[in-house]
Amino acid sequence: MARYAALLRGVNVGNTRLAMADLRRIVTDLGHEDVKTYLQSGNVVFTSPPSKDDILAEGIERRLADELGLRVPVLVRSDAELAAVADASPYAGQQDDPTRVLVAFLSAAPTAAKVKDLTVPAGEHIEYQVIGREVHLHFPDGGYGRTKFTNAYLEKKLGVVATTRNWKSVLALRDLAAG
Repeated sequence: MARYAALLRGVNVGNTRLAMADLRRIVTDLGHEDVKTYLQSGNVVFTSPPSKDDILAEGIERRLADELGLRVPVLVRSDAELAAVADASPYAGQQDDPTRVLVAFLSAAPTAAKVKDLTVPAGEHIEYQVIGREVHLHFPDGGYGRTKFTNAYLEKKLGVVATTRNWKSVLALRDLAAG
């Protein structure tokens, strides 16, 4: 058995509402075990036989659409992948405020050309590094709430689906997935 975290994009931030009890039930009904949600923003950790991330994500996406009519992108990372993301952060030790260090999880690694063309919007002071299927972000002068360097911006520039979590959430998901 393996541990995974599923990160749903855009849940409970805007018009897409999903009760975490429904999310836990759906993931459990798919045959996964030890299902736990974190916060109200579409984070769920579970145990399952080893499988590919995209197969697990597709199952959750399909069930959300079929049962609740929600069309929500789902990104899945294994416990080892979450640990590697936390270990790889170039910004974790630079900030005491976990809202200024974030990780944008991507549905796939972007092409080298797309990464090369990624730039910070004019007038903003943001540090970032693309490492595999994640963009590590640091907002030294402010939080994520006022930036134009958002999920939508990353998706447009990199050509992949993105969902962002602050550092506190990344560490909590890593710890939950570790068991």
